[in-house]
Amino acid sequence: MTAHAPHSDPDPVPAPPPARAMCDTCLRAQRACICRWIAAVSNSVEVLILQHPMEVANAKGSARLLHLSLSNSRMVAGEQFAPAELAALLSPDRASVLLYPATVAGHAPELIAPPPFDPALAAQPERLRLVVLDGTWRKSRKMLYLNPLLQTLPRLPLRDTPPSHYLIRKAHLPDQLSTLEATCYALAQLERTDGDGFSPLIAAFDGFVAQQSSFAPPR
Repeated sequence: MTAHAPHSDPDPVPAPPPARAMCDTCLRAQRACICRWIAAVSNSVEVLILQHPMEVANAKGSARLLHLSLSNSRMVAGEQFAPAELAALLSPDRASVLLYPATVAGHAPELIAPPPFDPALAAQPERLRLVVLDGTWRKSRKMLYLNPLLQTLPRLPLRDTPPSHYLIRKAHLPDQLSTLEATCYALAQLERTDGDGFSPLIAAFDGFVAQQSSFAPPR
């Protein structure tokens, strides 16, 4: 009679790690919550933030803090939008202007030449909409290419902006700014303020940058 080895209990299946507690407001882990940096500011110009999907979960991104701080903003994630959806977002109840640098002639023949920005539009900021593309330079350019309707919008050139405080992400050009900084300076320009109305948000942004820097491994 053949002896049988005694049955052994199978190794217990390890329990899955507990889910991280998330903040319902900033959509980040509780330990990395950025809600204390929200600085409520009022803006007459409506801000529409079109966020590239790869930026949604990027802890270093500034667009969520911007959206939570502005009194008049919308944020929609996507790379290529259905024409009807984008047309609805750019509804004619306000004049839309795109926050994007001028395209060098001859370097982007695939893009539609935008109409010039009429400074008279700033006379009534409550009738303006600032469209912001949140993504890396390459991703935002692709969003512009994939959405021809965005190419038809006049562009807002920023003037005399201070150096960026965005020390946690690498800039490819000296004058590149974070989404939050560029939007604040654009709003100050469009609403013809001296920028003081948005300085609390810039100051809060410094705290956000310091918090993110503290999570980086020591060099």
